[in-house]
Amino acid sequence: MKALSEKEINEKLQEFEGWDYSENAIHTTIEFRDFKDAFSVMTRIAFEAEKMQHHPDWSNTYNTLNISLSTHDADGVTEKDFKLAKIIDDLVS
Repeated sequence: MKALSEKEINEKLQEFEGWDYSENAIHTTIEFRDFKDAFSVMTRIAFEAEKMQHHPDWSNTYNTLNISLSTHDADGVTEKDFKLAKIIDDLVS
């Protein structure tokens, strides 16, 4: 899988609310009602990521989930990252 150019990434990001590009990855922060809701969504994302064999860099503090996506094998952001971002957005909405 080939890394996308910065221009391609920024064009694709126009389709994603709440995501931005920096430090060679796309990032979002999602706030939930409480820890239980945050952890539930993390679990659902984990199953989808495992199916794709594409795992996010993420952290969770109480009700806040920070997610960064990049494809390490390609040393940058690829279509695979945007596919997982779409799945994440669909799970959250």
